[in-house]
Amino acid sequence: MAERTTSVVTDDLAETILRGGVTPWPDDLAETYRAAGYWRDRPLGDLVWEWAEARPHGLAVVDGDTRFTYRELACAADRVAVLLRERGLGRGAVLLVALPNGWELVVLFLACLRAGVAPVMMLPAHRDHELAAIGRRAGAAAIAVPGMFREYDHPAMADRVRDQVPSLSEVLVCGDDVGAHHVDVRAAVEDVSADDVLARRAHLDATPPAASDVAVFLLSGGTTGLSKVIARTHNDYEYNARRSAEVCGFDARTVYLAALPAGHNFPLASPGILGTLMVGGTVVLVPSPSPSRVFETIAAERVTVVAAVPAVLSRWVAAVESARPDLTSLRLVQVGGSLFAKEAYRRAVDALGCRVQQVYGMAEGLLCYVRETDPDDVAAATQGRPISDHDELRIVDPSGVEVHDGESGELLVRGPYTPRGYFQAPEQNREAFTDGWYRTGDLVQRHPGGNLVVVGRTKDVVNRGGEKISADEIERLVQAVDGVADVAVIAVPDPELGERACACVVPRSGRTVTLQDIGRALRAAGVAEFKIPESLLVLREMPQTSVGKTDKNALSRIVTSRTHLA
Repeated sequence: MAERTTSVVTDDLAETILRGGVTPWPDDLAETYRAAGYWRDRPLGDLVWEWAEARPHGLAVVDGDTRFTYRELACAADRVAVLLRERGLGRGAVLLVALPNGWELVVLFLACLRAGVAPVMMLPAHRDHELAAIGRRAGAAAIAVPGMFREYDHPAMADRVRDQVPSLSEVLVCGDDVGAHHVDVRAAVEDVSADDVLARRAHLDATPPAASDVAVFLLSGGTTGLSKVIARTHNDYEYNARRSAEVCGFDARTVYLAALPAGHNFPLASPGILGTLMVGGTVVLVPSPSPSRVFETIAAERVTVVAAVPAVLSRWVAAVESARPDLTSLRLVQVGGSLFAKEAYRRAVDALGCRVQQVYGMAEGLLCYVRETDPDDVAAATQGRPISDHDELRIVDPSGVEVHDGESGELLVRGPYTPRGYFQAPEQNREAFTDGWYRTGDLVQRHPGGNLVVVGRTKDVVNRGGEKISADEIERLVQAVDGVADVAVIAVPDPELGERACACVVPRSGRTVTLQDIGRALRAAGVAEFKIPESLLVLREMPQTSVGKTDKNALSRIVTSRTHLA
């Protein structure tokens, strides 16, 4: 492993990282958002002690047997924030966070907000390929991983990533497998001495980030190659979580179960973990959305709200009859991330015995929720309406002309929590943004009551249980597999996950290619397991359109006509 020195982020570098790659809102809109009370010009880290002073003994976080009151949570966050700064990670530093759901993730996230560090919310399923590429793009100075998790050595992987990212100098480990050259995050929290709590707080309060700084980096669904990086400022992300909590009726009685990976915007701040803490509720975390774990936790902690993607919710519904869990505390189940049929909605309501709320949103900003006052037929058939009076929506045909209500078109959006461009991505921004309007790639209709109905998408992705897989990214990787002459990746229907990735391959002359060959090659390249194609169609030649492009519609028809794939 190459020797590195501790990275110190200068003020000039901070400005470059936190603002240089961020497309700002126009001044007139920024002032409008401030005047309307959307942007409060307070860094999110300021809220941590505000919560602690309002409910010092209130239960904030539950992770198995580990529990934090709001005051304990604030103290733990400050300890880790000071640790970050001692390692040279202050305002302007970028930290890759690839942690499973657990108290460590919450504490580290809040510590970043306190210290001015911008976390990039990765997933524990990500591997060398994704982490190194995103780390280079974001200029990451550090990476945070668990120890051994699900039989995978994450610290060893982090060391490999460290050698591939020139700016990355620190490996933070939130687990038991901490090497001598790693930073032990748990040890900082276990330092229970309260003598310097006030000193630490005063130091952090005196040197906060600016509200216009990047608070957190989220990842896009990855529709064209690797996921794009989305910079969310303290101003816009605070509004994102606060307004979501208001719309969804969160309050101090809310017990929110984070069962989906918290690196996603949905469980993190829509309203999620951040929205729950804002109102004084309790966040409960589980590392897996498995029905048995979720049902056990709902009963034990009297959970009132949980979020799921359709594939996960379908598994919960199927398990209810056999498990007969105690779900009497449950008041709301949120579902979003991919299309959800009316029939599935009604089955979920009947099985779970509580309100089911459809959610449509994106890490790029726009959030829509079905309201409690919406009639049942609207709640079953639509994906809700925007949270802000200043969310601007256009639904357009391929030529950019707005369609009539009830007609399908691509959704374009802009507003107070929808960034105006991806981070450090001028080429992608020219394609994805037009005069400040974000082109979502989603095909929607406007319901007569004002809610949106999502009918499909224009972008080339596989939506595997809510995880978006870029066909382009996987095609490039499979193209490098020995024996592959041509490849196209398409989505194939799956009864549990909605879709899975299928690799359609033309082998080189005289060669054979198997699904195992592809899997081995992609795993060796460090690709996340959920992205690896799960079926294979071998062809003599690739079907093409009249303009010479791969005809993916034809491929879908071929796959549909065949009952057996490799």
